[in-house]
Amino acid sequence: MSFAELGLAPEILRAIDEMGYSEATPIQAKAIPLVLSGRDLLAAAQTGTGKTAAFLLPILERLKKFANPSVSPAMHPVRALILSPTRELADQIGVNAKAYTKHLPLRSTTIFGGVNMDPQVAELRRGIEIVIATPGRLLDHVQQKTIQLNKVDVLVLDEADRMLDMGFIQDIRKIMSMLPKERQTLLFSATFAPEIKKLAADFMRDPQTVEVARQNSTNAQVEQLVYAVDGYRKRALLSHLIRERDMSQVIVFCRTKISADQLSRDLKRDGHAAEAIHGDKAQSARLETLTRFKAGEVKVLVATDVAARGLDISELPFVVNYEMPNSPEDYVHRIGRTGRAGASGVAISLMSPDETKQHEAIEKLTKQTLTPQTVQGYSGRREEANGEAAPRREREDRDRRELRESRDSRERREPREMREPRERDHSRSLLQTADKPRERDDGEGRKVMKKLGGRMLPQRQREVPALLLPPRYKVERS
Repeated sequence: MSFAELGLAPEILRAIDEMGYSEATPIQAKAIPLVLSGRDLLAAAQTGTGKTAAFLLPILERLKKFANPSVSPAMHPVRALILSPTRELADQIGVNAKAYTKHLPLRSTTIFGGVNMDPQVAELRRGIEIVIATPGRLLDHVQQKTIQLNKVDVLVLDEADRMLDMGFIQDIRKIMSMLPKERQTLLFSATFAPEIKKLAADFMRDPQTVEVARQNSTNAQVEQLVYAVDGYRKRALLSHLIRERDMSQVIVFCRTKISADQLSRDLKRDGHAAEAIHGDKAQSARLETLTRFKAGEVKVLVATDVAARGLDISELPFVVNYEMPNSPEDYVHRIGRTGRAGASGVAISLMSPDETKQHEAIEKLTKQTLTPQTVQGYSGRREEANGEAAPRREREDRDRRELRESRDSRERREPREMREPRERDHSRSLLQTADKPRERDDGEGRKVMKKLGGRMLPQRQREVPALLLPPRYKVERS
């Protein structure tokens, strides 16, 4: 279905056309008419299928009647609020909003933590119709009284399941209490869980449900591979795969910030252009790293799950799960970074023996069978169990034997007059060590000195000169 058939304004269609889009994706074709009708919407779709446009385009159509070129802030109250779990996702939505409103006098801004509030305050005071925000920073602005939410017509919860996972439920409830009761609420997510449906029941009025794919399913355009490897061989295997598959651009996911930093340093030592991105990095550093990655200056982006949502990199060919995620839903979002907008991609997971439970949980959630494979020379104990490690052991034994023979040959060629002084020095050092006395306790409170191989001697008491002793007085009895 074309966007022209969805009833969007010419200004919006012109912006879409300039971005190179003509046909709506399934989620857009189903969601846009429902949003235009004013109904609350509960929508589920795979990551990378165009959810952002599915709610932004109809919101712009609804707000078009309020568009005006006035410079007065009073003429530009906040009418649409979009909540995002991460800074990266908020920034991505903000970029799309700027592009879609290119030919409409509607203002949008993005506010999130990790950066100075002053530029955000200046933007809000100018008047803004569309605000894209993370919950924590939005509440900071509410507390500072730099934003008013009493005229919000549309609320969007994007990646709502992730917001619940990150513990934003109380912040969401606070924000909901500040909004007008008469509003439209849209909830978009890649996965549905019972908690999401409960949230919808609490805050939405008779919502329409849209699902364009089976819940928690993965993109059919993404080839999924699992390699069984011992944990200590993961980094070597990853470096091998990057070179063997000529990965010009890849996101590598780790579970923790520490492991992401360590892996980034190791890959740099291996000669790869790698950088890490996670929650402890300053927002300016994170944005700079993403810009360099998109420009091709950084080829390996090592990230925690903070980057699993919101990274929109066109035609990203590879995603690697260096560490299997604890939550199987995160697997869906991680591999959703590739195979976007109909493109193909490859998702590789490195599974150590202690990660079989995570692997089984992923298979159960996605209803797929992901058979582990091995790469010869990188599977450690599994190779030994299958008899594949014998050639490797033979090579190692041969290397050790050649090293030993080389050392013996060098010693035979060395003149004796050069070896004898070294041997005498070595013997003297052993004797000096043996002759050195050591102090210890004999078990009765007396300190004794002992020589290695000698007898135990009591420690001599130092004599005090008689002149220093106190005088003795003789007392005569009468």
